[in-house]
Amino acid sequence: MKRQQPQISEDKILETSWELLGEDGIEKFSMRRLADRLGIQAPSLYWYFKSKQELYQRLANQVSKIILEEFHSEGDWKEQLTGLAVTVRSVLGRYPCSTQLMMMTLPHEPDIIRFTNRMLLCVESTPLEQEQKMQVVTTLVNYVFYFVLDDYQHERNVAAILKEDKGALPGDEMLSLLDTMSDTDAGLFKRMFTNGLFELMGTDRAFEFGLKLILLGIEQVIMEQEK
Repeated sequence: MKRQQPQISEDKILETSWELLGEDGIEKFSMRRLADRLGIQAPSLYWYFKSKQELYQRLANQVSKIILEEFHSEGDWKEQLTGLAVTVRSVLGRYPCSTQLMMMTLPHEPDIIRFTNRMLLCVESTPLEQEQKMQVVTTLVNYVFYFVLDDYQHERNVAAILKEDKGALPGDEMLSLLDTMSDTDAGLFKRMFTNGLFELMGTDRAFEFGLKLILLGIEQVIMEQEK
């Protein structure tokens, strides 16, 4: 009796893709591993997605759709950009490797286009030139992307160190290194490190301060153009 292939769907493929990305990261993700997890032959996946890149596009589109569903900020351009940045960070933080996916894909999916359009609408009321408006949203979204990505990579690095040496503490290794360096080369860095300032990286406080810097910069440009 011929063994029956498991029933799969596009939604099931996307769901399983997120599971794999969460377990091993995007570096080890492959269509073959995805097929194995689904219990099917790899060629069967290509009935749904022509390539891994097309699958990535669809995953990024799914993230964009969720951002749009959760973003409901009203108010002036600063309030809208703030709400958008907070929403993007929240969604990306819940979907493993979603930041990399958003950075690796082109805006060739409907919800990615809607997401980009919604970002532009946040600054449409400002007196900025069209080119400047595009630069504003690009700067903002890149800030959020790299903030989330840096936090994600830091957690993976710490986990890798602890896995290799279960008794090791990354902070202890850093202090040992800093003790070998002169005050001229690393004095300020060492003082900030020992005072715990680097622990602020990846926190809400750090995110909000960086966002504030961007918004103040945009506001300054607008003020200069209105003179």
